Amino acid sequence: MAQQALRPNTAGSFFATDGKPHPLQDTLTVVTLVLGLIAFITSFFHGLHLLSSWTGLLGIITGMYGQWISETTRERTGLILGLGASGVGFMLGMANGGLFGGLIG
Repeated sequence: MAQQALRPNTAGSFFATDGKPHPLQDTLTVVTLVLGLIAFITSFFHGLHLLSSWTGLLGIITGMYGQWISETTRERTGLILGLGASGVGFMLGMANGGLFGGLIG
């Protein structure tokens, strides 16, 4: 019985190390990771610069907002990984043609 009292309650979210659910922060973390992965992978293909630059930009925006409201270290770790991949994808997409490359002007 004494051992059960000493164990922390880890019920709730996978990312919540404080035992409380954080649905908005978890959603932003997953969205940032997915957008970052898409931006990073598509940045290696010259013809997909529109997809790469836009998903990278959206990943940076969602990741920065997620960092602003994050509450645990696990959330921040996922957000930083997603932000890094989004940043690389965004920059390579911009170098290959940009957000509006060929569509405007």
